Amino acid sequence: MTLKQAFEDQAGHCVALGSPFMGQLMNVLARDWPADSALGRKFASVAGDVGPMGASLPLRIAGGLHALVLQRKSPQLAAVYPPNSASDADLSAAVLDAMKTHEAFLMDWTNHAPQTNEVRRSAALIAGARVAAQRFNMPFHLSELGASGGLNLMWDHYALEIEGHHFGPNMSTILLSPEWTGAMPPSVQPRIEKRRGVDLNPLDPTRPDHLMRLMAYLWADQPERLSLTRSAASVMDVKVQQGDAIDWLAKHLPEQPQGCLHLIQHTVAWQYFPADAQARGKALIEAAGKRATPNRPLAWLSMENDGESNKGAALTLRMWPGDITLNLGRADFHGRWIDWQYKG
Repeated sequence: MTLKQAFEDQAGHCVALGSPFMGQLMNVLARDWPADSALGRKFASVAGDVGPMGASLPLRIAGGLHALVLQRKSPQLAAVYPPNSASDADLSAAVLDAMKTHEAFLMDWTNHAPQTNEVRRSAALIAGARVAAQRFNMPFHLSELGASGGLNLMWDHYALEIEGHHFGPNMSTILLSPEWTGAMPPSVQPRIEKRRGVDLNPLDPTRPDHLMRLMAYLWADQPERLSLTRSAASVMDVKVQQGDAIDWLAKHLPEQPQGCLHLIQHTVAWQYFPADAQARGKALIEAAGKRATPNRPLAWLSMENDGESNKGAALTLRMWPGDITLNLGRADFHGRWIDWQYKG
């Protein structure tokens, strides 16, 4: 995939996920990318997949440009960013000027892969965890792989509302209300006794500079995502550990105490692990599942691309003892809708 194709491909994904501005920005960059600039040469030197499933260069530069707006470093760029609108020509002129004026900032920014911590994915985690809690009536030890800033480790602090039905804390200021089809999730409320997460490059949302980085990768014409991220950061009480997810998992799987359910979760993260890491991780979890007992059970909750991304992500819950796999349904990658198929 060429860089131009990567921008065009990302434009389609952004429009499908409800961001016409990002679609416009990606198409402008596909057409007017400054190949002879330092940024252009840097991007041209990247080997392998530069698109959404690889280095994700389009989202790297988009995040850097949004950071300039959020930090008020470029009034000219802010003038063509939402809530304002601009023609392709005006957007292109402002973007190219910002890339030239703030070249050093963007050269540094784009060294890092995009990190989003989409809080709305917690709606799927809340529902899936209730299925596990329905089967195992005991406190949870929660582990998240590829946790980024850890905001989705805090899902028990968020409220889920579905067609007038309320799940979660009554006083929560963080309300998730996806378009929902299917039966209601179980009413049982999970109890999290301990939570922890791991990421190769974790961010700390309680730090203003780290929170800004998380928000920069959100899309400027979707202010509700920005607001949810700020609110979720305000209840954050766990620090994500730095490390390889599978090495970390191998260390922590044996630590589960009696009388607790160990729930492993991940959302749109597994697909970015190398194939050998995925195989090792699956083998580790399955081996731990074989050792599980009714007083020391294990559950694996995932929201991941299963090759049918045009239908959203697959929601799957696997539980031991018994090695039971439940296909819970499908969810929009940004959590805007959930097609819940579980009827138990």
